[in-house]
Amino acid sequence: MNLTIMQYFEWHLPDDGEHWNRLKDDAQRIKGKGFDAVWLPPPTKADSTTDPGYAVYDVYDLGEFDQKGDVRTKYGTREQLEAAIAACKEADLLVYIDLVMNHKAAGDEAETFKVIEVDQEDREKDISEPFDIEGYTRFFFPGRDGKYSDFVWNFNHFSGVDYDAREDRTGIFRILGDYKDWNSNVDDEYGNFDYLMFSDIDYDHPDVKEEMIGWGRWLTDTLNVDGFRLDAVKHIDSTFIAEFIEALEAHADRDLYFFGEFWNPDVEAKEGFLKDVEFDIDLFDVKLHYNLFEAANEYEGYDLTQIFDGTLVQEDPWNTVTFVDNHDTQPGESLESFIDDWFKQSAYALILLREDGFPCVFYGDYYGMDGEEGVGELIDPLLYARHNKALGEQQDYFDHPNTIGWVRFGEDEVENSGCAVLISNGVEEGVKKMYVGDEHSGEEWVDVTENREDVVTIDEEGNGEFFVDSQSVSVYALPDA
Repeated sequence: MNLTIMQYFEWHLPDDGEHWNRLKDDAQRIKGKGFDAVWLPPPTKADSTTDPGYAVYDVYDLGEFDQKGDVRTKYGTREQLEAAIAACKEADLLVYIDLVMNHKAAGDEAETFKVIEVDQEDREKDISEPFDIEGYTRFFFPGRDGKYSDFVWNFNHFSGVDYDAREDRTGIFRILGDYKDWNSNVDDEYGNFDYLMFSDIDYDHPDVKEEMIGWGRWLTDTLNVDGFRLDAVKHIDSTFIAEFIEALEAHADRDLYFFGEFWNPDVEAKEGFLKDVEFDIDLFDVKLHYNLFEAANEYEGYDLTQIFDGTLVQEDPWNTVTFVDNHDTQPGESLESFIDDWFKQSAYALILLREDGFPCVFYGDYYGMDGEEGVGELIDPLLYARHNKALGEQQDYFDHPNTIGWVRFGEDEVENSGCAVLISNGVEEGVKKMYVGDEHSGEEWVDVTENREDVVTIDEEGNGEFFVDSQSVSVYALPDA
């Protein structure tokens, strides 16, 4: 069964508290378009309602308490969230929510504690003697007043901060204390990439681990979701990630799916992480995203036969979530690398119509961003083909730098399944003779994207001569009766 996720948010959604209501009203339509799961943004209280949820303040506040300026989050109230999840369940959609566990933001009070400033390009290199700073590391959540958890955070529960309120200056400051250091088992960029932003949670502290696992159990019980997307996992001790997943799987009364953001295009780094955790977690294929971005930028100069080189889906397809773009790569964001519209449909064909990977469609691509219309009408025929045509074994025809193709041979239990896909980035139309199976001899196949009007008759040997427009994609299949 070909499952597909929709990432149901983008970075610049309006700060109107209506997003959960939009999802509730949209759930049946999403399912009807061919999506099977939705990935929701962080539902926890951030430092303000304008933040998309990644500047997380209180993980136990799902839009229930008057904190940081409002009861609701950017997306709505807890009641609205629960109603949206219920609507998704009624529509037979799986629901995954985003968990931000690397850091906390906007502490309630400042504290004085000792730190050492480190080199921002090499966090293992100290560039100061120990000194006192004031940091907003005390979190006691006055609006929640101990409901669900009475844990009070202080500087001992963090490994570093980036702001000294005493001197009103920024930097990267490693917090000092008995047995304290940057966490191990993180990405080795910048020497040690434990520190990312805000107040960095110290997963060497036993009380922190107990509190966060307890929160994960509470969230599993509180929200009827099917899994979790773990944010910024390359900055979190992988042994804690394993412990967290194990604890939630043991606690839950249902199967849970975990997938993580390990933003590093190096497939060896990802495979190292997967081996470290020794638990079932999928990772986003960042390298494939960058290959797609490069292909879009280079037009006919890009060799399409190399589109999967160095990717996680090529090396470890069973642990891979494929995507074209997301909230971090959209225009104006820190990892901006947005796929140009001319290549967008081809890029989605490369994740939706192949046998490997768990593809994720971006809300911003489907519905649009900043007042611009999305390309949902270009993705819809690919979703249809994914569920009805792109089934069964796969045969690749990656034999030309500007025109590549593949065949899916279909499944016996799905009537009229099977398809032939061609993608071109060349300045002229492409053509390729491909074998689709001699059982299809005499059939007339058409392009379900409607980019081409050709009718291809399959010959006696099961071959078809398929065409694709310049810098376009075509998906040929037998029309449904």
